Amino acid sequence: SSEVLEAIENVIQDVLQSLAQKKAPVLTLANRSDWRNIEFKDAVGLQMIPRCTTKQIRSDCPRSAPKFAVMLKILSMIYKMVQSNTYATKIYYSDTLLFGSQSVVDNIINDISCMLKIPRRSLHILSTTKGFVAGNLSYTEEDGTKVNCTCGATVCIIKHLNRKDLISHAKFMLIVEKDATFQRLLDDDFCNKLSPCIMITGRGIPDLNTRLLVRKLWDTFQIPIFTLMDADPHGVEIMCIYKYGSVSMSFEAHHLTVPSIKWLGLLPSDLERLNIRKDVLIPFTKQDQNKLASIQKRPYIACQPMWKKELEIMAASKLKAEIQVLTSLSSDYLSRVYLPNKLQFGGWL
Repeated sequence: SSEVLEAIENVIQDVLQSLAQKKAPVLTLANRSDWRNIEFKDAVGLQMIPRCTTKQIRSDCPRSAPKFAVMLKILSMIYKMVQSNTYATKIYYSDTLLFGSQSVVDNIINDISCMLKIPRRSLHILSTTKGFVAGNLSYTEEDGTKVNCTCGATVCIIKHLNRKDLISHAKFMLIVEKDATFQRLLDDDFCNKLSPCIMITGRGIPDLNTRLLVRKLWDTFQIPIFTLMDADPHGVEIMCIYKYGSVSMSFEAHHLTVPSIKWLGLLPSDLERLNIRKDVLIPFTKQDQNKLASIQKRPYIACQPMWKKELEIMAASKLKAEIQVLTSLSSDYLSRVYLPNKLQFGGWL
């Protein structure tokens, strides 16, 4: 906490110094969304380069002055919370007129985290979560509540976990893209039938807490992690976020990425192998084509020749499939045949 306070004091000192010299104060931020500021490392994923390009948030410019004000306001709120050892979740509601929207606040908190070089979770603003976890896992929450995800179809909302309290005998972890597939696997008692496992879903693009949990479980148990995604560019993008990270959060890559994650399914090559009927597949949109072309150019695809092949199959067919397409073979095909065969015979990339 003293590190956070000192970092904020340094920023405010610079602001005061500028005012004393009758200069307009500025805040300097890294360009978090610029690919030129990113390097790819096999063992880490996408990470920000040390000397990256920056942008200035000026207090004397009509376009950036509101953001400057919001940043100072949030810095003061963080400072008070760190001093009093209190936490907040949605600070947007404390001044909706100033903040404008929750997404603006989230973006600025990430900017502040990057500027101060302090992990977001140390800023005492807890990010909201939408992820679920189930299976062979129990832990104690920070307030002392004991949580057991092992009990049948128990689903636990992912929160901030205390790593030393994590207990599991799972043999592997399965990250599921969608909530509907996650719930279906729970109904089929998948976590216990094959061998004890942990199932996680970020219900689409994963939030920060879900990514932190995946990384924490990997650090703690070092068990194989597989992903089950739709066979479409959006599903591949989500898998890449878990495995290699995102451009906007590349400054926190060491805490968020798990490069050992494997692509279990649904593979574009599976569609042909399983003789999935063409009439149950979905034609690509222009957006899908653009997304796929963008993914194919990314630095991590070059070191994944098998992935490259799968993406080429997808690009050539211009067809996509949701995981639910397997129900065209039989209602429980996913949990009874597809996943057991894949896990037993090594059908992952």
